[in-house]
Amino acid sequence: MPSNEQRREAAKRKLERQLERRAARARKRKQLTIAASALGVVVLVGAIAVVVTLTRENDSTNDASAAETTSDHTPGVMPIGRAEPLPQFVSCTYTPDGQEPAKPVEPPRTDDIDTTVSTVSVSMETTQGNIGLTLDNAESPCTVNNFLSLASQGYFDNTPCHRLVTSEGLKVLQCGDPTGTGTGGPGYGFANEFPTDQYSVGDPSAQIPVTYPRGTIAMANSGQPDSNGSQFFLVYEDSQLPPQYTVFGTIDETGLETIEKVAAAGDDGSMAAGGGAPNLPIDITSVRMD
Repeated sequence: MPSNEQRREAAKRKLERQLERRAARARKRKQLTIAASALGVVVLVGAIAVVVTLTRENDSTNDASAAETTSDHTPGVMPIGRAEPLPQFVSCTYTPDGQEPAKPVEPPRTDDIDTTVSTVSVSMETTQGNIGLTLDNAESPCTVNNFLSLASQGYFDNTPCHRLVTSEGLKVLQCGDPTGTGTGGPGYGFANEFPTDQYSVGDPSAQIPVTYPRGTIAMANSGQPDSNGSQFFLVYEDSQLPPQYTVFGTIDETGLETIEKVAAAGDDGSMAAGGGAPNLPIDITSVRMD
């Protein structure tokens, strides 16, 4: 039977663990609040709703459930590749979202998407210079399939990169909306892939910002399930975001120089979610496979 001293020590350790968990949740809520502007990469209202929902869920979590939650990932660290490779062929789902396409376009094919083609080289010509992309088909095949389908139909041709963000911790150029408003899309949506699909449902690590490295190309979304469409963002300096944005390729050095030239001119600050239209306008003139 434990002595009074042992019981006091056990109670003290339990209290210290509870305080540590509460402090960790407070830090997480602060991180999510900071990420609110980043979550608004397409629709500010949708982004704020996601952050509020997450915060409320965290507030209602008691010490016991927090202690029981486990994760296979180090919080705040981007997974390094897939834990398991995808099968040779996968099927993709592109679901109509009830919105009129920003440009007439057909959804991509859905069956027998070959993942053994590891990468695809693409040239994106813009009014400010060439941006070379290497698309990561082995990691995010449905996203790459969608991007190539849109490109082949001329969806991106003669469209603006409508949003530049130059704030501390988030430095991106966002493109892919022919309307230039940040609300346009192809009329359908699809689910996140890497790195989001490497987290289990309910894993709190999936909501903690990680580093999206300089040179990353990733999909923008509204924060709602299956809300990827045509908008994407180009990371020109390491940026902090929750791993809820599909990474599907990298940008070459020439492309980064082009984006940095645009970023150096700043933005007009017109978007409530952060950033605004680039002061040095940049339009995509064509996107073609090399």
